Amino acid sequence: MLPESEITRVLVVTAHPDDADFGAAGSVALFADRGVEVTYLLVTDGDAGGNDRALDHSGMAELRRAEQAAAAKCVGVSDLRFLGFPDGTVVPSLDLRKEIARTIRQVRPELVITHHPERNYQFIAPSHPDHRAVGGATLDAVYPDARNPYAFPDLLDEGLEAWTVREVWLMGGPTRNHWVDITPVLDRKLAALQSHTSQVGHVEGFVETVRGRLATWARQAGLPDGHYAEGFQVVDTA
Repeated sequence: MLPESEITRVLVVTAHPDDADFGAAGSVALFADRGVEVTYLLVTDGDAGGNDRALDHSGMAELRRAEQAAAAKCVGVSDLRFLGFPDGTVVPSLDLRKEIARTIRQVRPELVITHHPERNYQFIAPSHPDHRAVGGATLDAVYPDARNPYAFPDLLDEGLEAWTVREVWLMGGPTRNHWVDITPVLDRKLAALQSHTSQVGHVEGFVETVRGRLATWARQAGLPDGHYAEGFQVVDTA
């Protein structure tokens, strides 16, 4: 794996507001505490989220952008970027790949964190179609698009030189092979998640459920009782 000392910039690419917080907010908080620059790129504004029609799509999008900004603040992230693709209809198109490749060349991260592009039959929640589409498009943007100067040559006209991402961490997949002990920052992850009131405010026992899942993953990682972990599949993309 990429040594921690060689990670100075991280790009987290997700489909919706709250995805980064469910999958990686603890790891992000640990990165931020070490002085790593973390950028969130959200493909949609989450305008089709929520559990009633009290708001129209534009109102929901505005609310969820604000919730994501509050959540990001909990874990030390201030650089948030929204692409504005329609929620619920994302596909791994060339247009999406280009937008992600553009951001990779702008941010120039050593590490990208994104969704696993495959369906997880053990735990279905992370397998939203938008998640899988964004994960696939991000991997394509990492390899070959962002590093290939012949891909999307107009990006060169924007002054965006090719950039090679060295490693990708995939969230939500069935084959985790890297665990991060987030026990010291658990409260910040929970605070980030609870910032998404429109999504989780109505869920009875939400915090206890999240704690239980993270504790289960910690046991899978071989950590002692009382610890909490996030899990990823690491892909060497150098």
